[in-house]
Amino acid sequence: MNAAGKHTIAILGLGYVGLPLAQLFLQNGHVVYGIDVDARKVHKLVNRQSYLSDFTTKDIRNMFSANKFHVSTSFSEASHADAIIICVPTPLDKDFNPDLTYVREAINGILPHLHEGQLIVLESSTFPGTTEEELQPLIESTGLKVGKHVYLAYSPERIDPGAQRMQMREIPKVLGGVSEKCTALGKAVYESIFDRVVIVSSPKVAELTKILENCQRLINISFMNELAMMSEKLGINLWEAIEAASTKPYGFTPYYPGPGIGGHCIPVDPLYLKWRAKQFDVDLRFIDLAHQINEHMPAYVVQRVQQCLSAKKPLHENKVLVLGVTYKKDVNDLRESTAIPIIQQLLELGIKVNFHDPYIDEIQAGDHRLKRVSLTKRNIQQHDCVLILTDHSRIPYETLAANAWLVIDTRNATKQVKDRDNIVLI
Repeated sequence: MNAAGKHTIAILGLGYVGLPLAQLFLQNGHVVYGIDVDARKVHKLVNRQSYLSDFTTKDIRNMFSANKFHVSTSFSEASHADAIIICVPTPLDKDFNPDLTYVREAINGILPHLHEGQLIVLESSTFPGTTEEELQPLIESTGLKVGKHVYLAYSPERIDPGAQRMQMREIPKVLGGVSEKCTALGKAVYESIFDRVVIVSSPKVAELTKILENCQRLINISFMNELAMMSEKLGINLWEAIEAASTKPYGFTPYYPGPGIGGHCIPVDPLYLKWRAKQFDVDLRFIDLAHQINEHMPAYVVQRVQQCLSAKKPLHENKVLVLGVTYKKDVNDLRESTAIPIIQQLLELGIKVNFHDPYIDEIQAGDHRLKRVSLTKRNIQQHDCVLILTDHSRIPYETLAANAWLVIDTRNATKQVKDRDNIVLI
């Protein structure tokens, strides 16, 4: 750190978390070394091209404009840094257990390049205990002692891709260090870019904080999905009921149903906590049930599509246009998107499926590779049904509804459409 309080930062992982964080450090005058093992990302950045929907080409050019942004696939660049921040994926394995492969690879990659005085911060979502039980022993295997020679902390990312509610710097940054000095150094680094840093007593508390936030959302959204299935039987518009309940000025927080919860955080993080709890003979039954409901939603959507289509002609003679395949609106992120299994199941029923998504050119659904079709009036009219799975802002829903034979809407994206005779809400 120089006399002006500016840091040299190494960020491992330049995806949906790492790249915005690098941008924020650069905007505040710091030097950033961006490291990613994906050579395609590094190549795009070197050529001033964006691969994220939240970044324009101009944004990328601006990041390099002061000659303080350096990108590479080599972990050796971490040797230049005062602070090394790890923003790599933490997915689930095939049995829905935590997969820390990317975290371990990141730590092992920087081990030969660590030196005294450096701060290492993990931002990847993970179970309580990861920082101290997984990272600390690996770091100390070099002979460097955490809290004495190098410093270690956990600070969960709180990125909300595609959302414009607030600037990243305005989102409070939670931080817990292994020791008081670890926390103090982490606080100094993050206070240089965030308006508020929230200090907690340990990395475990910080790790639980992130999972707690996403457990709340998984459980409540899954409950809304369960109510959506009930409401269909009762002939009730659940969206209308949620809107009415939201008028209560206290005690009610609205959550909304959908075709299943996708993305890297909400359907994943709670299962990290469930796995950790099992190690202490604790069953988190709410998470179990919410996960089961979420996993069932693609099949439920397909069942509703079948019900709507089978009355007119055999299923294999139907054509469905899927609108939106990313896991949430206005992003180009397909991770854990429930649109993929829904499309795969429709194809397995013999239904012809096309898709349109302004952010995605092509997808792989099982053995089928589909390329995006244009959202023209002619294309809409040539399909028996338009199935809305992601409510992107850039879609002209009035025009869509006016030209479709049938619209099945899983997101209430058509709520402003006046003529609703051909719209079915799920």
